[in-house]
Amino acid sequence: MSIMRAASDTELLELLKSGSSRAFTALYNRYWEKLYITAYHRLADETEAEEAVQDIFTDLWLRRETLQLTHTLNTYLAAAVKYRIIAALARNKKKLQFAAEQALSGPALRDTTEEWLLEKELQAQILACVDQLPEKCRIVFRLSRELGKSNAEIAAELGIAQKTVEGHMTRALQELRTALQVSAPVLLVLLKKIF
Repeated sequence: MSIMRAASDTELLELLKSGSSRAFTALYNRYWEKLYITAYHRLADETEAEEAVQDIFTDLWLRRETLQLTHTLNTYLAAAVKYRIIAALARNKKKLQFAAEQALSGPALRDTTEEWLLEKELQAQILACVDQLPEKCRIVFRLSRELGKSNAEIAAELGIAQKTVEGHMTRALQELRTALQVSAPVLLVLLKKIF
């Protein structure tokens, strides 16, 4: 195992692409604590931080054969943990909003079980489609729809042009519309309801 510990990230990634679980373990041991500390610092919850890091490494393993990095592995993992933190914060915000809405609404105003199940199914379909988007496109979409950030705020946060943000959003909406086979106005209504 000391050979694996001494190997560079590039060498380990090449071994990982060929399915080496030892290379995966070496990368896991090399980066787990750093990613966990970053996630815990922002989420302040051990379980959520652990889940975020586990998701990153699960994704790394599942995508090992097709993974194409344009930057270093360290940069890729830092972006991945940032994305997971954003997603977890958005989920927490939605849970709080839902709890507040449920507390304020009486039994007569609550959706029926069937409507709730249909909405959950649609939400799962949308999230599955979003997960298939290219990484930058997915991050831009989630910052916009889950955290409610404006294009200008997203551009500033990611260090990209506002036109690039608009391009990512256009692509995301087109791909969602195609995948869900709905018209543009219906898609916007669905996204507002779910996000």
